[in-house]
Amino acid sequence: MASTSVDPIRPAPPHPAHAFFLAAMVSPFLGAVLSDYAYTKTYEMQWSNFSSWLLAGGLVFGALAIVCALLDFARAAGRRRRGLQSLALLVLVATWVIGLIDAFVHARDAWAVMPMGFVLSIVVLALALIATWLGFARFDRSLSP
Repeated sequence: MASTSVDPIRPAPPHPAHAFFLAAMVSPFLGAVLSDYAYTKTYEMQWSNFSSWLLAGGLVFGALAIVCALLDFARAAGRRRRGLQSLALLVLVATWVIGLIDAFVHARDAWAVMPMGFVLSIVVLALALIATWLGFARFDRSLSP
């Protein structure tokens, strides 16, 4: 009697470019949160400028990650996999849109940035972490003969 065994769930890694852009998006957003925190403690306006530049860098990497996610979504096989990728893409787009709003807030005068800029930077970082986690959390079930 032949038996069919099910392989354990194993992660299917994202495309290397997609993985790079996901990981590269997180560090500028983390830097923006840290420089916003430094601004709240020192009131040195240069920290606000650092946040603006770091947000711009995070948005560039985020846009490239969105392009890679769209390509992965188009190539996805199976309904279950598309569901996970559509959630990852949705969170990634939300990260980018709220990051753009945060960049607009940081474009104002340094005194007008706080506290909204700091709160938005924290939200963007949290969404970027979730989007990165979802981007790496791909699981395939495959039957071996």
